[in-house]
Amino acid sequence: MENSNLILIAQFCIHHEIETSFIFSLQDFGLITVLRHQDEEYLSVEEVSEVEKMVRFHYDLGINMEGIDAIVGLLKKVNTLQRELRIANSRVEAFLPDEQN
Repeated sequence: MENSNLILIAQFCIHHEIETSFIFSLQDFGLITVLRHQDEEYLSVEEVSEVEKMVRFHYDLGINMEGIDAIVGLLKKVNTLQRELRIANSRVEAFLPDEQN
């Protein structure tokens, strides 16, 4: 396991001034994956921005775990729908004749 792509959870929590129990609650809800290596727990670098977003939901906005779970699910659906819409729009544009000015 390459440690350069991992963030030690204890350091992340110190930096963000949060409890490590919050991170493990996110894992319990299936929102993140906590990686274990040599008796230490880590977050992957790819998940850090999402975890930071969830930290803001909880600590700044007072949203509980169930709410965070719902919000994250809805955001994923919105992103999927936006991606599908971009694909559909590009397919439609491919069939439209060039506009003449």
